[in-house]
Amino acid sequence: MLVTPHIAHAPTGGRALLSHLNLKCLEAILADRLVVHALDRARNSGWRSRADALRGYIDGITPEVETAILARVRDQAIGRIFLNGSNLGRLARAIKRTAPTVEVLTFFHNVEARFFFGALKQYRSAHALGVLAANYMSERMAVRYSDRLITLNKRDSAGIADLYGRAATDVLPMAIEDKLRNEADAPQSPLKEPYALFVGGAFYANQSGIRWFVENVVPEVSIKTCIVGKGLEGLRGELERDDKVEVVGAVDELGRWYRNAKVVIAPIFDGSGMKTKVAEALMYGKRIIGTREAFSGYEDVADQVGWVCNTKEEFVAALRRVEGGSYPPFEPALRAIYERCYSYDAALSRVSAMLS
Repeated sequence: MLVTPHIAHAPTGGRALLSHLNLKCLEAILADRLVVHALDRARNSGWRSRADALRGYIDGITPEVETAILARVRDQAIGRIFLNGSNLGRLARAIKRTAPTVEVLTFFHNVEARFFFGALKQYRSAHALGVLAANYMSERMAVRYSDRLITLNKRDSAGIADLYGRAATDVLPMAIEDKLRNEADAPQSPLKEPYALFVGGAFYANQSGIRWFVENVVPEVSIKTCIVGKGLEGLRGELERDDKVEVVGAVDELGRWYRNAKVVIAPIFDGSGMKTKVAEALMYGKRIIGTREAFSGYEDVADQVGWVCNTKEEFVAALRRVEGGSYPPFEPALRAIYERCYSYDAALSRVSAMLS
């Protein structure tokens, strides 16, 4: 059984894309032996949900949902359950207490406590503190009651060991489904001039990272910066600079923005997990200029695919190198790294081996 937050038919955002890929891998391996239970986060509303959150009832888990899942585990003779997120630790506890022979595998998209601690530092509020506490309690239960703990990289494995006293049993790196269309069928890129591309949703590390980049790096380089991502439209007035920075915001066709980009930038200084934008850039055969945080989990290929930069001076030097270089818009060698390490086929092979 896969227990997962609802997965949209056309997912967007790193977590949703990875959840969809996990589903596809399990469907390919298990076929009609896979049972899927999708959670609805809307169930957690009202005063009761706030009171229950510290007991692990978050992200679509309620006492009623928990009872229904336990009934399905019993009635359908489930032998193994895959929890798509360490925030579902309440279910891990319930399952091991009622059906101890069922194997529980928990997939960590992030170290949630680490992620929400970063959010709390950025947005100091009672709500942010409550979210952190609820996710910490849920994740703690996931670590204690799961048979297998799956992280995206060794850094997250060490993180859960530091926080909860137990490292991951399996490390399955980031992977995304292939979105690169046939060039002949692809829509034209929106800009003809070269530009550096930033892609990301409006979560705290993306916002603080791109603010830092615009303030410190943009004045020192001539290449234009385009900022694409849902929710970033609200930063337009703050970040846009005459012909130097364009905040595009949400787009229907992300590929066309990747296609004509000179380079992809990832000035991310905080977070957890692995950054989807790095695998996505490689899928489009693009070089990446990013921080050590952005390349977390990609250390083995970082020197081959771009430049690791952590200071203003390093970012400026790398961008000037791109401006003066003759790097092609599509590099087959970079695309080959995606296919080998971060594609659906690579993920399918890894998940299959783990389940075997």
